[in-house]
Amino acid sequence: MPQQLLEYRCPACGASLQFDSASQQVVCPYCDSSFSPQSLIDYDAFLKQDAANEQSDSWKKDPNVWEKDEATGLNVYVCAACGGEVLGDDTLASARCPFCDNTVIMKRQFTGEWKPDLVLPFKLDRKAAQDAFRKHMHGKKLLAKAFRSESNIEEIKGIYVPFWLFSTDLSVSARYKGARSRAWTSGGYDYLETTNYALLRTADAHFTRLPVDGSEKMDDALMDSLEPFDFSEAVDFQTAYLSGFFSDRYDVEADISVERAKTRFNRTISRLMSSTTTGFNSVALETSSMAERNNVREYALLPVWLLHVRWKGKLYTFAMNGQTGKLVGDLPIDKAQVRKYWFLYGLLFAGLFAGAVVLGHFLGCGGGCL
Repeated sequence: MPQQLLEYRCPACGASLQFDSASQQVVCPYCDSSFSPQSLIDYDAFLKQDAANEQSDSWKKDPNVWEKDEATGLNVYVCAACGGEVLGDDTLASARCPFCDNTVIMKRQFTGEWKPDLVLPFKLDRKAAQDAFRKHMHGKKLLAKAFRSESNIEEIKGIYVPFWLFSTDLSVSARYKGARSRAWTSGGYDYLETTNYALLRTADAHFTRLPVDGSEKMDDALMDSLEPFDFSEAVDFQTAYLSGFFSDRYDVEADISVERAKTRFNRTISRLMSSTTTGFNSVALETSSMAERNNVREYALLPVWLLHVRWKGKLYTFAMNGQTGKLVGDLPIDKAQVRKYWFLYGLLFAGLFAGAVVLGHFLGCGGGCL
C-alpha cells in the first residue's frame, strides 16, 4: 500500500513551502510568506507521536505491479497535493513530486532510530551551485562538450546526505627505531658506523565531529573531499530544512562507519607523531597502541549539491559542499578535442613556416626579386 508523504503547506495560500538558503527561512514561492523553521516544530512533535504508532509497521510492496524480486528495496508514496505516486528506494527521505513539483517528505524515514540529531542547512542556493560548476568548466578546452551543456547543468540537485559524526579523545603511544649512520675512509679501508635509537612518542588528541558518510550510494572518497564542514552552524534536526531538497536516510550502520573513522583517526595521529622523528637516516615503527574514551556518535544530514554527467558510457559525478562551495570531481580529456587542437596547431605552424620561407626568400634577394 502506498505510503503517505509529509508536505509543508503555506498557511496563507496553501502552496508548497521551500527552505531558502539565503534567508535561512521557510518561504512560500507564490505569496512570499516566510516562516522560521522553529515555527514549524509542531510537525516534529507529530513525527514523534507517529513513530510510536508505526514502530512495528514494515514497508509494503505492490505485487500487482512488479515481478518477483523486481520491487526489492522499492516503495510507493502518494503525493498529498495531487495524488500522484512517487517511487523511491528504502532510503529516499525527501524529493519533488514528478507530477506537480511539490516538495514532499517521507515522514517514516525520520522516526525512531532514523531521526537525525543535527542538520546543517544549505547556505548556497541552486544558482550559486550552477555558477560554480560553470566556472569549474571554464577554460578547459580539451573537455567534452557534454560537461558544459546547459541541459546537464540544469540537472544539478541539492541533496542532504546522511553522515555519522564521531567525536573522541585518544591517547596514543608508539615506539620507533631510528638510525643514524656515518661513513669514512681511513688507511685504504671504508668504514660505516650505525647508531640505533629507541624513539618513544606519546600523544593525546581530541577529535570533534569527524564526518563519515552513511550512504552506500555516495562515493566515500568524493564525500571525504568535501570537508571541512563548519558544524558551529548545525542546528537540531527539523524536517522544515528539507523542503525544496532531496534527502536520504542512512543505509550504512554506525558500527560499520566507525571503523572508517578509526582508520582516519589513526592515520592523522600517526602522521603527526612520525613528523617528530626527523633527523635520522631511517625510521621504522615498531609498536603502537591507541586508547579511546568519551566516544560520542551523532547522526546528521549535510548539504551537498550533486551533478551526474554520463559520457561515453561512464558516469561522472561532481559534488559541491552546500555550505562552503568547495567543488570536487574528476574531468576527463576528450581525445577528439585533443586531435582537433593538434590539427589546428598544425595548420597554424604550417602557415607560420610557409610565411618564414617566403620572408627568407624575399630578404635573400635583397628586394630585387620583386
